[in-house]
Amino acid sequence: QVQLVESGGGLVQAGGSLRLSCAASRRTLVTYAMGWFRQAPGKEREFVGTISRSGGNTNYADSVKGRFTISRDNAKNTVYLQMNSLKPEDTAVYYCAASNGILGSSRRSEYDYWGQGTQVTVAS
Repeated sequence: QVQLVESGGGLVQAGGSLRLSCAASRRTLVTYAMGWFRQAPGKEREFVGTISRSGGNTNYADSVKGRFTISRDNAKNTVYLQMNSLKPEDTAVYYCAASNGILGSSRRSEYDYWGQGTQVTVAS
């Protein structure tokens, strides 16, 4: 029903910035809260942040709070993750996900659709 495609990943030096995008294949994004997760090799997929349907509410993991910003443009069917002051420990594959909830959740099980992920590598 909803196909999500992440883009914008790459290699960046510590302290640098990247902007990730998550585009939906159909104009249904407005009906979903969106979340960002990340997964490093050999580790569990962890919560990064979430944004409500309207974009009026955001929530972030403590590890990225103050550095990462989630935004959405429902008219463009796109969600963004602006990442500033990147650290080597931010290195991971980043995934966007869609939830039927209004505010989103930090729990992976509450998301119905997932993108394929985009690699972010932060050099020390």
